[in-house]
Amino acid sequence: MQDIRQPLYAAPASGHKQAMPPPRRSRAAPRPPPAPPLAAGPSADEAGGVLTISLAAVAANYRALARRSLPAECAAVVKADAYGCGLEQVTATLLAAGCKTFFVAHLAEARRVRQLAPEAAIYVLNGYTTGTGPAFAECGARPVINSAVELAEWDQFVAASGWRGGIALHVDTGINRLGLSLAEAAAVASRIHAPNHGIALLMSHFACSEVSGHPLNALQIQRFRDIRMLYRGIPASLANSSGIFLGDAAHADMVRPGAALFGVNPTPGAANPMQPVVELKCRILQVRDVARDETVGYGATWTAKRDTRLAVIAAGYADGIPRAAAATAAEPGRHVLVGGAICPIVGRISMDLFTVDVTDLPQSVQRGDWVTLIGGELDIDRVAAEAGTIGYEILTGLGRRYHRVWTP
Repeated sequence: MQDIRQPLYAAPASGHKQAMPPPRRSRAAPRPPPAPPLAAGPSADEAGGVLTISLAAVAANYRALARRSLPAECAAVVKADAYGCGLEQVTATLLAAGCKTFFVAHLAEARRVRQLAPEAAIYVLNGYTTGTGPAFAECGARPVINSAVELAEWDQFVAASGWRGGIALHVDTGINRLGLSLAEAAAVASRIHAPNHGIALLMSHFACSEVSGHPLNALQIQRFRDIRMLYRGIPASLANSSGIFLGDAAHADMVRPGAALFGVNPTPGAANPMQPVVELKCRILQVRDVARDETVGYGATWTAKRDTRLAVIAAGYADGIPRAAAATAAEPGRHVLVGGAICPIVGRISMDLFTVDVTDLPQSVQRGDWVTLIGGELDIDRVAAEAGTIGYEILTGLGRRYHRVWTP
């Protein structure tokens, strides 16, 4: 079987134009890339909140997923700034944990990964856009080819440049999003018999892997197995985070976890096998009393049913707090931890502020205290469920106004 981690800069076949050379390397030992910073954003004194990301938990989650996937290779999906957790910091951590293959969504993300991972294989999920061939070659990234048109344009670039950096071929087995149809993939399968065919990876993507018993999972596994028969010798990848937990039949030669690396539960309905990665705490700006029958916030959507004590928190939808997260007359809304106690968010979330009902707390709550929005019993999945969304959206939406700290 072809090695998944084939060289990034393969030599051109005879008769082809000279390949673009790899980046020049000094005869001296290359300097290692600088370590990414472990703090960012405004200072803790000036920020409304502190976002702490545990890199040790990211590494532990990767190793756990890699063990579960053996003998398949475990890659890592670090798109969207590593799901909001810091692309550079996470990439450096995963490299140290043994990861050799990374998936991103865009070329700009691939360049950032390449700065830290000069020898890694980097795949760009959103594929090849007309005219981007030289940019792929420059950073040694591999486009995930998602259509016959992309494949034709990529072949034109290769013919003109001699570049032999390789591609992934994405086949749609049932999600009906990106990817060649099964018929299109079968029609071009004969190219694997040509020298320098360029296909480094055959891949597809689950639609319903988080629901272990969904019938589409078995159908996609069977369709992918059938198409793999036409691409013998080409490494193959199907499983995302949840797909890893569907068993060996879903693993193929490589798995591609993303959200599970960052603590999102890949097995909804069962205990979360991943370690929590993110903790978010925000500052109380003011504590105020509201009389019974007074309304709170924009739109007067919440009315105090008793004399109420409120804490006003220094975060809002500009910081990734979903506007739909607070209680209304009809919905119970989301909670935060104040001094370790669960308290409801009430009134509408505004751009920079939200309010919490702290009336029932026995202890004194004061200006300058911190409340926990993510952490402890408020794990990322509970926070997302209370906001009517998923952990992916909560993580990737966390704003840039927090003081960010990465703990090794």
